[in-house]
Amino acid sequence: MFCGIMKTISLIGSTGSIGKQTLDVCRKHGIRVTALAANSNIGLLEAQAREFSVGSVCIYDEKLFGDLKSRLSDTDIKVLCGMEGLCSIAEADNVDLFVNSVVGMVGLLPTLTAINAGTDIALANKETLVAGGGLVMSSAEKKNVKIFPIDSEHSAIFQCLQGNKREQLRKIILTASGGPFFGMKKPELENVTVEQALSHPNWSMGNKITIDSATLMNKGLEFIEAHWLFGVQTENIEIIVNRESILHSAVEFNDHSVIGQMGVPDMKIPIQYAILYPERLECDVKPLSLTDCGTLTFAKPDLETFDCLSGCIEAIKRGGAYPCIVNAVNEEAVRLFLEKKISFLDIGKTVSDSLSAFGYMPADSYEDIKKAEKLAREFVKNRFE
Repeated sequence: MFCGIMKTISLIGSTGSIGKQTLDVCRKHGIRVTALAANSNIGLLEAQAREFSVGSVCIYDEKLFGDLKSRLSDTDIKVLCGMEGLCSIAEADNVDLFVNSVVGMVGLLPTLTAINAGTDIALANKETLVAGGGLVMSSAEKKNVKIFPIDSEHSAIFQCLQGNKREQLRKIILTASGGPFFGMKKPELENVTVEQALSHPNWSMGNKITIDSATLMNKGLEFIEAHWLFGVQTENIEIIVNRESILHSAVEFNDHSVIGQMGVPDMKIPIQYAILYPERLECDVKPLSLTDCGTLTFAKPDLETFDCLSGCIEAIKRGGAYPCIVNAVNEEAVRLFLEKKISFLDIGKTVSDSLSAFGYMPADSYEDIKKAEKLAREFVKNRFE
């Protein structure tokens, strides 16, 4: 049903999994899209730009700028490229919400740009808060900018907190699927192939995020995000494995009441909630049947086998630029694994080793963060290349 919500968004990462589902939500509910950006898929980006009659588009890969400009030469659409283009879209005028669904550290500066412009943000880019959480949240508070989480787990926590007093929150219960290698030990993971690591049991995601789910790095990043988004100390965040991915996360209050959010594993639910908040409208997903589901199981994560997760927890406890370092190291290691240049276990070992390779560095400014990121990427390249 077309509901005609009077809302306008700009979107970066429009050709990825989250971006495409965001546009599905916009189609269904009549949400206007004024600007789009993608990394390199110019064919799909062109089609999206024409369908939504946007005012501007950005292709991050600058080598493709001329091709995209030529393709859209018969329109009035402004064509941009690179980081400057992403930031231009992030600070676009007359936008109610900036949706950031890019993957990687590239998402941080556009987020800060949108905050500076006073635009509310729907955030799917984990690295924004992992690398620059303190800077982002303090800037958002100063500008009175709201950040709505799109991650299914953080959306669940956000939903569970509605109508309750934040100061009465005792604990966050962050759920994980456990990935494709749940229950295995390191000796069983020595010969994991890229294809095996990309076979997630419940979710359909991009390659980098799927590998992060296999290593449990994804959950480590979400642990760090939860600390910043909800102002909860690390000792008050518990990770549990729910193999069925039905309980998306829960919160415990100081009277020991636990409130959880459940649903089928479909990203359209948290995407739509972030965009339409506080409204709840019909969503094109399968309803949850608890009787069809039958049984829900819960377990503790294996922090010894999955050292990406333990590395992230240690990084946020240390503070400063350590979260940025483990994130950048992981990005480089995952790239090398996808290129079949290193082993699956090399990812976690490299993330873990990076914690002892660097002393404390601050993360008080964008320049601080970029410096730490550069050193972290050089650490991986010097190790393997």
